[in-house]
Amino acid sequence: MTTVRRIVSLVPSLTEAVAATAPDLLVGVTDWCSHPADLDLPRVGGTKNPDLGAVRALRPDLVIANEEENRAPDLAALRVAGLRVEVTEVRSLEQAFSELDRLLVAVCGLPRPAWLDHAQAAWAGLPVQLPGERRTAVVPIWRRPWMVLGRDTFAGDLLRRLGVDHLHAAHPERYPAIPLAELREAGPDLVVLPDEPYRFTATDGPEAFPAIPAALVSGRHLTWYGPSLTEAPAILRTQLDSTS
Repeated sequence: MTTVRRIVSLVPSLTEAVAATAPDLLVGVTDWCSHPADLDLPRVGGTKNPDLGAVRALRPDLVIANEEENRAPDLAALRVAGLRVEVTEVRSLEQAFSELDRLLVAVCGLPRPAWLDHAQAAWAGLPVQLPGERRTAVVPIWRRPWMVLGRDTFAGDLLRRLGVDHLHAAHPERYPAIPLAELREAGPDLVVLPDEPYRFTATDGPEAFPAIPAALVSGRHLTWYGPSLTEAPAILRTQLDSTS
């Protein structure tokens, strides 16, 4: 197996994970890679439309990607160009932990980072939610059209562990488009509005659900799998309890 010394990351979560573990390995990242805040590396375009020529020009030993965030044709083209591409799949918290360990330790040959142990401990320490303490929610991720969390999603698993059951968890699609009237009529206890991928705010989102308490939450802590997982339980619990 080739020693990994140069990594191009096509996933913001994975960029932060590598930066927190072995920052010298990173040689290129996407336009959406915003953490750590002092990240100063060549940009190779978006997660859905990377500049494949720019990726190749950086001569990476490894390109890291995700089956949901990146497009299969782009990854196939990089492989055809002779680059090694490692693709992660993250649809639950446990899968996030196992994939991060696999990528950092088995693939990159790094020692297991302490932050990964701390993240697992933070989630393992959550109190058990009794049936009467659980809440139901709709969780939009986009508007025009309205799209919500559906089945088999990482964010949905995090919410479940925090005592919030989203009402479209059994939908056949992972991110279905649902008419607004139908979302309102579902009768949730609250609507959870993250600030990414669509940037819901106090003035853009809650007004669409006038009779339902709205919780504005950090999209990074709800959808990113990396060092942010260490603080995500505490931050998300506070935000979920702060409804308008």
